[in-house]
Amino acid sequence: MKTILTGIRSNSVLTLGNYLGALLPMVRLANAHSKDSHVNIFVPDLHSIISDVDGDLRQNTLRTLKYYLAAGLEVNENVHIYRQSYVPAHSELCWILNCIATMGEASRMTQYKEKSKGQESCNVGIFDYPILMAADILLYDATYVPIGEDQFQHIELTRNLATRFNNRFGEIFTVPAKTADQVKFMGMSDGIRIRDLLNPEKKMSKSTKAENSKIMLDDNPAKAAKKIMSATTDSFGKVKFDMWSQPGISNLLQIEALVNDVPLQDVISTWASETRYGELKKKVASSVSEMLTIFQEKLADISDGEVFALLESGEKYANEVANAKLFEAQKAFHLR
Repeated sequence: MKTILTGIRSNSVLTLGNYLGALLPMVRLANAHSKDSHVNIFVPDLHSIISDVDGDLRQNTLRTLKYYLAAGLEVNENVHIYRQSYVPAHSELCWILNCIATMGEASRMTQYKEKSKGQESCNVGIFDYPILMAADILLYDATYVPIGEDQFQHIELTRNLATRFNNRFGEIFTVPAKTADQVKFMGMSDGIRIRDLLNPEKKMSKSTKAENSKIMLDDNPAKAAKKIMSATTDSFGKVKFDMWSQPGISNLLQIEALVNDVPLQDVISTWASETRYGELKKKVASSVSEMLTIFQEKLADISDGEVFALLESGEKYANEVANAKLFEAQKAFHLR
């Protein structure tokens, strides 16, 4: 059985961009493939402490896992939910991979450059977390890792490290599918990247200070609708999907398709002859408001006990699989 693996940091409430771009696609993939594949859904809480933790990490972790269930995740014996820090093999393998990775590789990572830009210094975790991400993936022989486009570079790093390790020590790790195949598996022509509502040239981010630039999953549905209505568009007067010349309009079309689980091309065709942006905004605002209402009702019905029961079985499985793979890596380095 192939393994599909994904995780979402739990520092704070997620944005609509996190939900539509990462969490919801993963839920749909899990439901489609969990009968014939292992689906590992973990909370990367070690990644979360790279930056200042917003609030109670433990409660944020529970909330993130509830998001998956509220989004419709169907749990069966092949779906494994666990916390990264509850599987010590992640940290151990990260150190081993550090010893075959190079400073040049890590320093070329775009996210490191962005997060460290303009700072006198940054913590080592920001520099090293792509290596930890590689450990997250390689411990479970994951073939597919559904992610946003901003993480594609890290998949390529993981592939390079796995190949280097295997060439030196034998076929120990499964090399994840290349980026093009990851995108194909996810059923997208490109990675999903929901844009900032006020500055659509940037992705929607929970760290952005402007409240109207982002929609949070705990936003009042009516408030979220108003944010959509105030979204930045353009002056072309034609609804067209073009992320380069019309990123604001393209973002709204993408949101409409994802919220309603319909092909993007169908939405594009529906609005192709429209010249008034207000009508599109009204439709997207209504769709987002309805989605949030239903989602928040489902979220309120999920108990902590339900989540802890899933974690107990998921972490037992994760430790068994990860420890076995770690042992192979340790033997390769003559540690065992």
